[in-house]
Amino acid sequence: MSAQLLEVVLKQADQLTSDEQLVLASRLIERARRTKVFTGRPKRKWKDVCGTLPYPAFGEDAQVYISRTRRESDEHRERALKRVA
Repeated sequence: MSAQLLEVVLKQADQLTSDEQLVLASRLIERARRTKVFTGRPKRKWKDVCGTLPYPAFGEDAQVYISRTRRESDEHRERALKRVA
């Protein structure tokens, strides 16, 4: 929609009573919601992407990755606490 058309609609809405403006607003919102449902991207579910990466992902076993990142996180936290103390 062009900015000019939007301004025309807003000026016309100024001529409505407060109750009529609320009805107009609710109808526009409901219309936008209905349109968004059909044109929006569908929500993805984890089960839809499960197994899409080859094993081992990024060349590292999952348990090794978990253990390594936990250890790195613990080390980072300890260094941060030492700086504060």
